[in-house]
Amino acid sequence: MYRVQARTTTPGRATADVAQETIAFDTSWAAGPSGLPGPAELLAAAFAACLLKNLKRAGSLLDFRYDRAEVDVVARRQDTPPKFVEVSYELRITTGESPRRVDLVHLNLRKYGTVYNTLAATCDVHGQVIAVQPAPAAGQAPAS
Repeated sequence: MYRVQARTTTPGRATADVAQETIAFDTSWAAGPSGLPGPAELLAAAFAACLLKNLKRAGSLLDFRYDRAEVDVVARRQDTPPKFVEVSYELRITTGESPRRVDLVHLNLRKYGTVYNTLAATCDVHGQVIAVQPAPAAGQAPAS
């Protein structure tokens, strides 16, 4: 079970208490950008967090080693009826693992992510995982 408490704070702004953090977000309607994330960005961020957390999980279970990971998520919506129709992502992992192992990790991300599977049940979710070779350590020549 997950629990979040949220409240309005000022016109067009609110906060949510999530775990031990407070997240400010935008609740304005038909106003210019406030600089805060809105509900759609928070959902896209939850999707990104799901990928990164499950990468950590898969890394432990599959002994998959990586130095760093970053993900770009794009969520596309339609206006009528308002809903997400597509979520796409590009996950870049700095790793020396083989392409087969990178594919295995990607399969695990798609299979075991709670947020991933929830969104995939309601819209088109697709993306790719790109392996980036680690930079050579100081004093080492790059591999050829």
